[in-house]
Amino acid sequence: MAKEIWKPGNMLYPIPAVMVSCGRPGEKPNIITVAWAGNICSSPAMLSISVRKERFSYDIIKETGEFVVNLTSASLTRAADWCGVRSGKDFDKFKEMKLTPQKSEKVSAPGIEESPVNIECKVKSVVELGSHDMFIAEVVCVTVDDRFMDEKGRFDLKAADLVAYSHGEYFTLGKKLGKFGYSVAKKRKR
Repeated sequence: MAKEIWKPGNMLYPIPAVMVSCGRPGEKPNIITVAWAGNICSSPAMLSISVRKERFSYDIIKETGEFVVNLTSASLTRAADWCGVRSGKDFDKFKEMKLTPQKSEKVSAPGIEESPVNIECKVKSVVELGSHDMFIAEVVCVTVDDRFMDEKGRFDLKAADLVAYSHGEYFTLGKKLGKFGYSVAKKRKR
């Protein structure tokens, strides 16, 4: 087996493609599509998003200290892509993509009603990195569309048809390969 040597670059794929909603009081809310997003702590629940300073949403998030991460389903992929290439300076993204602002429980920024999961966040710190600044945020509330809950009260990933992003392309999640700890679990005797 041979491997090629490449220059340093972002190769940690696939990653989630999420729609981050934000807004200032009295102004139209905005949506930015972010691929640099991830969990960073379990207790307290925290995540990060990284945003370029020149993006319209950057100042909104920095000023308000709040945003909502909205998971993207297959049916929202076109809206996610559109919101990622158009600026909120020029467009009302909720209106253009026929999305519904959803009142949040713990933050003033709206969620996206059509999203299967809305993760309300409060910024704890901003880290300047280079092309992007990282907003480190505490998760203060999560709302989940009950259509995607299974009979055991768990979120059904397959039913939600969530989207991942890899090298400029969108994909839905594939088949289940195992669950946490399956490699060391004792086999049941029959």
